Amino acid sequence: MIEEHYGIEILYDGTWLHEGRPIMRHNLVKLFASVLSRDEAGDYWLITPAERGRIKVADVPFMAVDMRIEGTGKDAVVHLRTNVDDWVRVGVDHPLRMSNAPYVMVRRGLEARLARSVYYELVAWAESLPQENGQIGFWSCGRFYALGEIT
Repeated sequence: MIEEHYGIEILYDGTWLHEGRPIMRHNLVKLFASVLSRDEAGDYWLITPAERGRIKVADVPFMAVDMRIEGTGKDAVVHLRTNVDDWVRVGVDHPLRMSNAPYVMVRRGLEARLARSVYYELVAWAESLPQENGQIGFWSCGRFYALGEIT
């Protein structure tokens, strides 16, 4: 397998660049995203049957840019759409984690950072659990995901 550097970079805001210029064709970005993977060392690769090329990623490769909620309370299901049009259901296979920002697992070790507007929409919908000392969060697929504390 031929290994090279493709000159592709994904910026913090989810913009894909090739040799410093934005890739304007959304379908091309989606194609690249479909062959994107991350190795155990944390490096990102575009892998096809014939080639393997390293790319640079500023934070994570995807952004969660839209959401849909079905149900309420413990029966709720939160769906998030990425900037490459993948829908994930927040749950065991696609957990949400909080770090400096909220992230959701999309696939094969690849995460999406929630866009600020999506995060604020979740916070507005969030509820608090009295037994959790001021933690607010949301239910999805029967699991509570903490977003932070009310201080």
